[in-house]
Amino acid sequence: MHYDVIIVGAGSMGMAAGYFLSRSGKKTLLLDSFNPPHHKGSHHGDTRIIRHAYGEGEEYVPLALKAQELWYDLEEKSGKQLFLKTGVLNVGNETSEFIQNIISSSKTYSLPLEVLDSTEVNKRWPGIDLSNEYIGCFEPTSGVLKCEECIEAYRELAEQHGATILPNSKVKELSVHGKRVTIKFEEQTFTSDSLVVSAGAWSGSLLSMLDLHLPLNPVRKTFAWFEANEQLYNHKDFPAFSFETPNGLYYGFPSIEGAGLKVGRHDGGETINPEEEMLGFGELKKDKADLSQFLSQFMPSADQLKYGKTCMYTLTPDEDFIIDVHPAYPNVAIASGFSGHGFKFSSAIGQILSELIISGRSEQNITPFSINRFKEKV
Repeated sequence: MHYDVIIVGAGSMGMAAGYFLSRSGKKTLLLDSFNPPHHKGSHHGDTRIIRHAYGEGEEYVPLALKAQELWYDLEEKSGKQLFLKTGVLNVGNETSEFIQNIISSSKTYSLPLEVLDSTEVNKRWPGIDLSNEYIGCFEPTSGVLKCEECIEAYRELAEQHGATILPNSKVKELSVHGKRVTIKFEEQTFTSDSLVVSAGAWSGSLLSMLDLHLPLNPVRKTFAWFEANEQLYNHKDFPAFSFETPNGLYYGFPSIEGAGLKVGRHDGGETINPEEEMLGFGELKKDKADLSQFLSQFMPSADQLKYGKTCMYTLTPDEDFIIDVHPAYPNVAIASGFSGHGFKFSSAIGQILSELIISGRSEQNITPFSINRFKEKV
């Protein structure tokens, strides 16, 4: 069967792209090795933070603001509450690049931001114990996305616009000859005019079929929920957060509907093969110990583990994204290497992928995410 466009990888970015492409009238097929939303990739775990004043660099701010606009639009079209405006508290040393980027980007883009010393942070949120060497940057308009429900909403709307979604369909062969894409899996073969590859940790092996070898490194990550005093940590009174500390970069979420305080570590992790079964939470001793030491220092009122989970990051060497077209095939759009901070942008990236397929260019500036920065490795 022939389609206008086939999307391989129907997770965060792929499902959003499927919605925008099908809404534009494109006959769209989405393939995924699992049944999204699922627990095998990078998009599960109930929640993701969306920050606007961005510590990773000012080039992300327009993309974050566009994504927020599109999340509100998705809420309206789906009739679901997908975003909780909890605010986001970013903590670190005042001189750190992460904190300075947050402050400078808030000024550049006129974003609401409160810069607080440790005493002010501790007074406003009694569940936090911050020492004097830290400051807090509070973004009142940022917050939390319900990640799996976001994907479900895009899936439902894509199907309403005529998209075909084939879950549990692992691609075996992928080729492009001129303007014709051919994909084989199991006993079936599909063709299309265009292709989107947005398969997370599996993108590397898929793109290698198209003679494109990107420096992608899948790593195992952990996060966990801890028993929380609801008076201190409930989502109406306590923000989502990121803490840059000498021991690592940690992030977390308030207790939503009594789920508990959720905490993860952003840096670190072990390189894995996505084709192999990943070690579960707690199978490495450091899984709990790492998060517990963070809580004992900064949020000592929440230290009793409820349960933990694992997921994957797909890292690029510079931890910036890859959003581009294939160097040899302009009808192939690629979204990969989101390095653990991509989900918040997936609404905007889905729209960008649709623009690259439809017109060959995007209204958003995606120059920082070009494949060409790895050209010596491609």
